[in-house]
Amino acid sequence: MKKSTLALAVAVAAIAQQANSAGFIEDSKATLGLRNFYINTDNRDGHRGTSNSASKNAEWGQGFDLRFISGYTQGTVQFGVDAIGLYGVRLDSSRAEHGNYTGSASGGTVFPSDGNKAVNDYASLGVTGKVKISQTELKLGTLQPKLPVIVTNDGRLLPQTFQGGQITTNDIKDLTLVAGQIEKAKGRNSTNNESLSLAGANTRGVTFRDSNKFYYAGGDYKLTKDLTAQYYYGNLEDFYKQHFLGLTHNWSIGPGVLKSDLRYFNSSDDGANGHDSAYYTTGNYNGFRAGKGKVDNNLYSGLFLYTVAGHTFGGGYQVSNGSSDFPWLNQGDGSSAYITTDMQIQKFARAGERTWQARYAYDFAKVGVPGLTAGVVYLKGSDIDTIANTTARAETTGQSEWERDITVAYVIPEGPLKNLGFAWKNAMWRTDLASTRSQDENRLIVSYSLPLF
Repeated sequence: MKKSTLALAVAVAAIAQQANSAGFIEDSKATLGLRNFYINTDNRDGHRGTSNSASKNAEWGQGFDLRFISGYTQGTVQFGVDAIGLYGVRLDSSRAEHGNYTGSASGGTVFPSDGNKAVNDYASLGVTGKVKISQTELKLGTLQPKLPVIVTNDGRLLPQTFQGGQITTNDIKDLTLVAGQIEKAKGRNSTNNESLSLAGANTRGVTFRDSNKFYYAGGDYKLTKDLTAQYYYGNLEDFYKQHFLGLTHNWSIGPGVLKSDLRYFNSSDDGANGHDSAYYTTGNYNGFRAGKGKVDNNLYSGLFLYTVAGHTFGGGYQVSNGSSDFPWLNQGDGSSAYITTDMQIQKFARAGERTWQARYAYDFAKVGVPGLTAGVVYLKGSDIDTIANTTARAETTGQSEWERDITVAYVIPEGPLKNLGFAWKNAMWRTDLASTRSQDENRLIVSYSLPLF
């Protein structure tokens, strides 16, 4: 990260010279986010020896997320700086329920590990220098992108962050263009920046293979006020290349609005992944080492949501074709993918998998209770192609899985406790995949956002 460090130092130096400029101070803001997070996962159908997990994982902690976002200095070339400070405190955990009972991973369900037990607390600091000319902005340092080919995960006590650079421009009307390079990732249960990897090559303590270059570029174009087209490209060096096409449309039908969300990913091998077994990914590779091989996947999906009078009804379908599972940045410590089936427990994007889903949500503001929402999602995946036994390397087809997620959330909308939120997330996942344990999971979250200035 020598180039990024140098660029960040230049930006900070420029800011130091112009810190009193109008805009840098006046437009700055700081927010303290508080999150009290409890998770309980029941690993069913077996005992500890059948997989690398105990029968139960449970942890509870308090997180602090302090963010500073500066304004910009004056002039044609404008400078600014952002910062994020993260701190997590363990409230309850045990060796048996930490989620890393063997001590082979860097972290457990929520917290980093000290051997095979959770640490008492953990913290990290990120700084981002930024430069702006007109409607074009360059950021160097800590990033949290949310794009079709790279998505920051925020599913635990503290969020995941990345290190790199990104440039975004809105100089052309209705068109947003983005390009960047990521070199490191800091997991949601870690304080260390680590190189990037992929499922299958990310087994810690065994054959962890990584890369320090993920390139991405693309854009969103509003064809009309209700229709947006997207194209993005991502390349994890020595692992995979990925093209994405997306189309979203909002259509007023009767008293409600129908939202259509169409997505297509084309993923193929890159560099060492095409010939070196240590870089292979998971999927259905009959006769290959451990059932792994090079990236080869096409994923299509469509999700349709109709919202009327507080009700949202939805349904969707997804197809994952090819020899490999769908690939995304995955260091093995918790990650997200931009697919409509990325749920609380599973992602439903294995080789050959066909998944349909049904959704329903309700906003109770329509009956006089603003801030209260509830929803349920059900997914059924079938026709999964896997390798049932890594020794015999026997192909297994037609496996299935299903997941049901329920979410109830309430955020106080006004008064002295405004922004105080409560959420319960319950998930149930069942599968007939070999050597895999079904799960039940509950998450309880209390959150609060406090503007400091």
